[in-house]
Amino acid sequence: MKFLIQRDRLVQSVQDVMKAVSTRTTIPILTGIKIVASEDGVTLTGSDSDVSIESFIPKEEAGDEIVEVKQTGAIVLQAKFFSEIVKKLPTDTVEIEVLNSLQTVIRSGKSEFNLNGLDAEEYPHLPQIEESNQFSIPTDLLKAMIRQTVFAVSASETRPILTGVNWKVERNELTCIATDSHRLALRKAMVEIENNDIYNVVIPGKSLNELSKIMDDSNELIHIVITENQILFKAKHLLFFSRLLEGNYPDTSRLIPNESKTDIILNTKEFLQAIDRASLLAREGRNNVVKFATINDGIVEVSSNTPEVGKVIEEIQSQSIEGEELKISFSAKYMMDALKALEGTDIKISFTGAMRPFLITPLHDDSILQLILPVRTY
Repeated sequence: MKFLIQRDRLVQSVQDVMKAVSTRTTIPILTGIKIVASEDGVTLTGSDSDVSIESFIPKEEAGDEIVEVKQTGAIVLQAKFFSEIVKKLPTDTVEIEVLNSLQTVIRSGKSEFNLNGLDAEEYPHLPQIEESNQFSIPTDLLKAMIRQTVFAVSASETRPILTGVNWKVERNELTCIATDSHRLALRKAMVEIENNDIYNVVIPGKSLNELSKIMDDSNELIHIVITENQILFKAKHLLFFSRLLEGNYPDTSRLIPNESKTDIILNTKEFLQAIDRASLLAREGRNNVVKFATINDGIVEVSSNTPEVGKVIEEIQSQSIEGEELKISFSAKYMMDALKALEGTDIKISFTGAMRPFLITPLHDDSILQLILPVRTY
């Protein structure tokens, strides 16, 4: 194998596939990056057997030559060393050549590295996915949907299914739901789907975080293929595979109240900053709890009291309060996470009592909601 390649493109692809390479793997060859040079260009692959990422660098793009393949072939190189080397090479062009016995030479300018390679034949094959059923969604919308839900997955492995985000596709609509049983985030959007297939799968939160880091903020379509135990995201020169979590996701529709006793409309930014200030004194210990109460004339009070530290009280003018008076306590962190995920300047919070879950939604937008369970303090 022998090829010349533009260093910038190589560095970018290596960074992308590195997101799937794990140092803690039981399969030693997976600590490497697989490099395949073919007539069309160069393909890099990284995998930790849960997530696999494949990045393709074409021979030319928009008339520019990016790769010159002199001899086709394949090799696996230690990811840790290879990624550090390509980042620090002196010139814009890199030559990679595999000699006999898997010795790999990396040349750039006056610099030359020799790395011991591994046999690419031993690298596990990526899942072969039948691509007949797929749906598409703009990349920037997918990134937003991940950002607005993935933070609410559970960090605890006691219920592994809750460490993932539940994706449902039905009637051209994708619904993403995440919950750690103390809060819930939901986001819906229309997708382009070829046939009226129905899907209900759970994608590991970790996989979605990594996917989100690689995708650029464009409105180009990303194609998604779901199979029994895998999901594949196909961007222009990138394939991202993730395994799906096994098991049934709990039915969360029962959690979402469909009536409310108190509705409050607030400015998102103002409310977020007030919660942030109140939480300054609530960070002691594990409680991180702020109290929220309605007072007269449309004013709400946000307060926090930690006996050994001190207390803080702040009043906020709401745009409207309808319904019963209310006193409730909740986690400042959960509230701040939820408010950061919502888009829109004003929000509506719907309460159904001091010990019942409450809903936060942007005004005039029913495609996204956040739900939080209160904390018993009053």
